[in-house]
Amino acid sequence: MNKFSKIGFVLAMAGSAVGLGNAWKFPTMVGNNGGSAFIVLYLVLTFGIAFVAFLAELSIGKLGETDPVHSLYKLAPKHKKQWSLAGFFMIGAVLIASFYMVVIGWIVKYIYISFSSLPSDTTQSGAIFESLLFSEALNSILCFTLVFIIVFYVVSKGIKSGIERLNVWMMPTLFILLLVMFFYSLSMGDGFLKAVSFLFVPDFSKITPEIVLQALGLAFFSLSMGVCVVPTYAASLPDGTNLVKSTLSIIFINILIGIMMGLVVFTFVFAYSGDTTQGGPGLIFVSLTTLFAKLGVAGNVLAVAFFTSLLFAGITSAVSMIEPFAFYLINKFGFTRKKALVMIAVFVYILGIFCVLSYYKPTSENFVFFNKPFFDVLDYLTSNIIMPLAAITFSIFVGFVLKKEGLFILFSTFMSKNLFEIWYFMLRFVVPVAVFAIMLYQILK
Repeated sequence: MNKFSKIGFVLAMAGSAVGLGNAWKFPTMVGNNGGSAFIVLYLVLTFGIAFVAFLAELSIGKLGETDPVHSLYKLAPKHKKQWSLAGFFMIGAVLIASFYMVVIGWIVKYIYISFSSLPSDTTQSGAIFESLLFSEALNSILCFTLVFIIVFYVVSKGIKSGIERLNVWMMPTLFILLLVMFFYSLSMGDGFLKAVSFLFVPDFSKITPEIVLQALGLAFFSLSMGVCVVPTYAASLPDGTNLVKSTLSIIFINILIGIMMGLVVFTFVFAYSGDTTQGGPGLIFVSLTTLFAKLGVAGNVLAVAFFTSLLFAGITSAVSMIEPFAFYLINKFGFTRKKALVMIAVFVYILGIFCVLSYYKPTSENFVFFNKPFFDVLDYLTSNIIMPLAAITFSIFVGFVLKKEGLFILFSTFMSKNLFEIWYFMLRFVVPVAVFAIMLYQILK
């Protein structure tokens, strides 16, 4: 079986973790929820709880050395078939890929726009974005199709030649693009200083129980947990890989890129009196494009660099979402990789088209379920139900079903007995409760 190199695994897993949320969700939550007070809270929860759960999912893949379904079957001492069903939480990854690639398609469109005249005000910019969503189904489908082809082509090449090669090239390039924009931000004087203040000056008064749950949710799901990506990638880890060090490296890269994205985005927002409270895609596709336009030709160059960096972040994440189910089909039915991917591709493409049509005004009424557009239904189902349930199930499986001795043998090279005991306690009694709290908060809010 093809295996990652050690650096290839770290970059591939970081590529999965570093996604579009780094560009708008992380910086917006930091800026509006206490600045560095939120970052401190996020770091404590990431290293105190998410780190624990990540190692648990990692252990399933490393000990099982196959796809999540077969790993759970292989590792469970009894009730093997029942536990193996938890591996089908990987369906969540396929659902995410279908609407996530639609969003990446929007980014492709904005790279194209960045080569021409950028919108000069938020009214014009908002009209362009709304037109893309609600009126330009053909453009959305074409951009989605291009992203779809790239993602499935990469996965068709396998772990070593496809996924690792993509991330070994894209992740450093993403970092270089961010560095270029970061250094440009430094030249923007007062705008950069305000961005630093916005992100790093602590305001502990804004930290509420609700903010703690938001930070906990961000800590968990920004690391691609709960969709079977971690155990799938871990199954292809080379022997001798330092699991703890690799995990810390992945977390560090994810946080660093989130902070760099935040500094770049909010430097422009403050430099040109943009709206700091606007979050989500509106911050990027509406506000930021208008601010780039104020810089003339330099703005076009920066816009191309910025949206290209988002494209890279999105594609590396989307690729990781396809691999778990492909790996399962190959192992279960003996399919070639290409046959497995064709089956997944048909499913993903149809769902992606439905997502586009659920926003397209002439067809939107036909794609409403539970009073939500089909796009939003998939987002809600995966983020609020599938991912939390999977994270709870995996933590219970590792904490209560796997033999403690086997886990200690796996981790003893990388952590002391005392640290292992702390990790094991947290996994059994803190992680499931924490994720259940996130799930309840997301559903009831």
